[in-house]
Amino acid sequence: MAPGSALIPRLVDLSPGTEKFRHCFALPAHPESVAAARELTRGRLDAWRTGRDTGEAAVLIVSELVTNAVVHTASTRVVCELSRPGGRLRIAVQDQGRQPGGPRLRRSSDDEHGRGLLLVDTMSSAWGSYDAGYASGRVVWAELPFDADRHAGGERPC
Repeated sequence: MAPGSALIPRLVDLSPGTEKFRHCFALPAHPESVAAARELTRGRLDAWRTGRDTGEAAVLIVSELVTNAVVHTASTRVVCELSRPGGRLRIAVQDQGRQPGGPRLRRSSDDEHGRGLLLVDTMSSAWGSYDAGYASGRVVWAELPFDADRHAGGERPC
């Protein structure tokens, strides 16, 4: 994704070498894209040698955020960015929709909808949303502590 896009925070480090810790992909805003988003996320996190717990949480968060973008907005595409600023894993999903007031956390939802953000809230260390600017939708983001796989260097657990 080009510098200056809505998914890149204003103070992100763009120095040489940092791009290997940023990955972005766009998918059509269709229900079947949720599975594709999970697979693309899993592949990138495996390449980054992310620990199992962090990887599983991140895949679930991506799944929930992409699902919300597909179900609750009038988008034609969804953009997902994964990055590793400092010791964190940051997930950002941008839609093109116009959801008034942005996403809302519902602590007591008995119906099928409304539990996704509760999972995101539980599994992430922080999350939020902001307007993407230029009437181009909304970005919903979540962060997790980055946990590197201790056994990725060839060592195997006993």
